[in-house]
Amino acid sequence: APFTAVICPIGMDRSEAVKAEAERIYAALLAEGVDVILDDRGERPGAMFADWELIGVPHRVTVGDKSLKEGVVEYQHRRDATASKVAGADILAHVKGRMAV
Repeated sequence: APFTAVICPIGMDRSEAVKAEAERIYAALLAEGVDVILDDRGERPGAMFADWELIGVPHRVTVGDKSLKEGVVEYQHRRDATASKVAGADILAHVKGRMAV
């Protein structure tokens, strides 16, 4: 895959909180040397997820307004059946830990 991780912000154009958190996670992963891309195309979630699945990116972090209100973001590995909720503050360690497996 061309990237190790993708950040998928949902509604980034409508929510300053989503934009800020997505950019924070992106910068933190980049600083750790992770090959990461921020998908800022403004696509619907299903189309966005399908594209990255097809490309083969193994780690996906989804940032959305609903989850941010709960203080979490969603993480999903390509092999996982469903996404798991991870505290926004813990996502960097979580992704790095999953990459080591």
